[in-house]
Amino acid sequence: MEKILNRKEGKLLAERIAREADVKLHECYQCGKCSAGCPMADAMDLMPRQIVHLMQLGDMTEVMKSKSIWLCASCHTCVERCPHSIDIPTLMEKSRMEAQRRGICAVRDVRLFNDIFMETVRGFGKSQEVILEGAYNVTSGHFFQDMKNVPKMLQKEIVRPELNQVNAVNEVRDIMKECEKGGANR
Repeated sequence: MEKILNRKEGKLLAERIAREADVKLHECYQCGKCSAGCPMADAMDLMPRQIVHLMQLGDMTEVMKSKSIWLCASCHTCVERCPHSIDIPTLMEKSRMEAQRRGICAVRDVRLFNDIFMETVRGFGKSQEVILEGAYNVTSGHFFQDMKNVPKMLQKEIVRPELNQVNAVNEVRDIMKECEKGGANR
């Protein structure tokens, strides 16, 4: 069970996340353009503007419990439409990382997919779609989810059965370690 943050703790956490994301929360005046353009809005429980508003209020417990931080596609449509170019995807990502650190996960399959994706990148220096799909389907219990599409995907070379590794896989791992520590410069 996650610990509910009081307003002061939530405010400090929101400020830290905003600072790390290089976002000035006070610049959002709730115009709603981010939410209106979000391609994931239909699946979200809180709209992007609501996430920012909750962060302004210091209600980080509500932010971290939301599905929205797990469903954000990081497409940056919201940033492009925002009059102040507020980087909502980075706020979502950093809130998701904080929720994960605290053991909070509103959408298990998204976290599972992300974890498997990151492991394939760590192992090969880039995503391996065949391994990613197979491992996700087995661990999530969606065994045959993509089976009808596999022949077409292979035929059109959307995915390929052979594995590819970047030449500098250790450099990719080092970059990932630095990002996980939160020390990567933007």
